[in-house]
Amino acid sequence: MLKQGLIVKIVSDTFSVMVDGNILDCKSRGKLRNLQTKPVVGDQVLVDTEKMVIEEILPRKNELDRPLVSNIDIALIVTSLKKPELNLTLLDKLISIITINKIEPVIVFTKLDLASKSELKNVKNLSKYYKKIGIKVFTNRQIRTLKKYLKNKIVTVSGQTGAGKSSLINKFDKHLHLATDEISESLGRGKHTTRVVELFKIKNFYIVDTPGFSAIDINIYSIDEIKNSFVEFKNISCKYNNCNHEKEVGCLIIEKVKDGHILKSRYDNYLKFIKEPK
Repeated sequence: MLKQGLIVKIVSDTFSVMVDGNILDCKSRGKLRNLQTKPVVGDQVLVDTEKMVIEEILPRKNELDRPLVSNIDIALIVTSLKKPELNLTLLDKLISIITINKIEPVIVFTKLDLASKSELKNVKNLSKYYKKIGIKVFTNRQIRTLKKYLKNKIVTVSGQTGAGKSSLINKFDKHLHLATDEISESLGRGKHTTRVVELFKIKNFYIVDTPGFSAIDINIYSIDEIKNSFVEFKNISCKYNNCNHEKEVGCLIIEKVKDGHILKSRYDNYLKFIKEPK
């Protein structure tokens, strides 16, 4: 009998599929391998529940390469203020990549207790700006509010290694006990604690705990894709057609940066991203 299910975990060639509230350990049908179609966590699939075999992968609405997941509604970008230090370039890069992949980015600031008063003030101003351009912002002190926002969603967690991704998920559900680790003092960054991509059910939403990373390629995307991912540019009518907003005299985007309507760190990061080797 064929039934629809959700892949929640993959270990080697064994696929754990949630079907009617139960986890079935399945193999992939050989024809999928021949078609070079590999099931990933987040896939909706048709399973032969007698043979315990995945027969078909249903169409994906999106997918990410790192972490390798599909059908994601929201990507939480876990961003620490200290240990590791606040990294706005990585934050904006993740926002762009997530936006290009038609996933909603949501920022979660962590480790507020380690920040100075001036650093907290800076983050407050940053939060106001990101909210103004339509990006939801939370802190890891707003767990109840964040959980309400994630209702009925499939969520992935991204961010710098050591920023507190697994710790955040543990706050969502105290029974998970995901492995966490301290920051490496010699390297100045966190140690990887998550080894397997897995989708966890937390009351009324699913969340993926994924291996952390501190760098990700954006050079696979075109300049237009990157430009369109900066949502604050969209409602500003530049007088030049196909303007890349770099150094064109009279470019309205550049003027908006100068007068403070566009955050300078965002604009500087945009210039970095479009100049990365394609």
